[in-house]
Amino acid sequence: MITVLVVDDHELVRTGICRMLEDDADIQVIGQAESGEEAIAFARTQHPNVVLLDVNMPGIGGVETTRRLIQSVPDVKVLAVSGLAEEPYPSLLLKAGAKGYITKGAPLAEMVRAIKKVMQGGKYFSADIAEQLASSYLSDHQQTPFDALSDREMQVAIMVVNCVSAQEIADKLFVSVKTVNTYRYRIFEKLGVDSDVKLTHLALRYGLIKPQ
Repeated sequence: MITVLVVDDHELVRTGICRMLEDDADIQVIGQAESGEEAIAFARTQHPNVVLLDVNMPGIGGVETTRRLIQSVPDVKVLAVSGLAEEPYPSLLLKAGAKGYITKGAPLAEMVRAIKKVMQGGKYFSADIAEQLASSYLSDHQQTPFDALSDREMQVAIMVVNCVSAQEIADKLFVSVKTVNTYRYRIFEKLGVDSDVKLTHLALRYGLIKPQ
């Protein structure tokens, strides 16, 4: 039996995924979480085999959640499930330790196949995700301006464009507000912007976030 934790900030999405997975005899959903922080706390005590993780969530977000999940429960398999199919998210999740990445539009059969594949020690990526990853790794030049950022700078940038305050970012990443602001200005300098608004516009342009 493969035990699964479903993580998404939208209750309808979580409920829908859980109900779909109920029909597979090899999979048991043992919990739901609406944030990365909640997922980490649950995983530390319940030790699910696989975490189905939304990428674009409030709070620490999918990338940092993936890192902390693997640090807390080394055997856990993180499978990203997101509507954000464009780079740089797939590469970021892969670098953070995710074992797979599928889109929310994937059919149930593909989700089940992905869960079983990562549980067996493999990796699974939807066809469009795999194509983008291949293009990104085969290319010798930067795909987007955001490729110039370090992993931590990217984490901060994602939080900023999702309207997380400097104090909240500091609390979630266990650093000072001064350090967060240093990251912000370094991000601005690398990307050639001078405000959170311009950073957000750039993030929208390159698919880092979706328009609401």
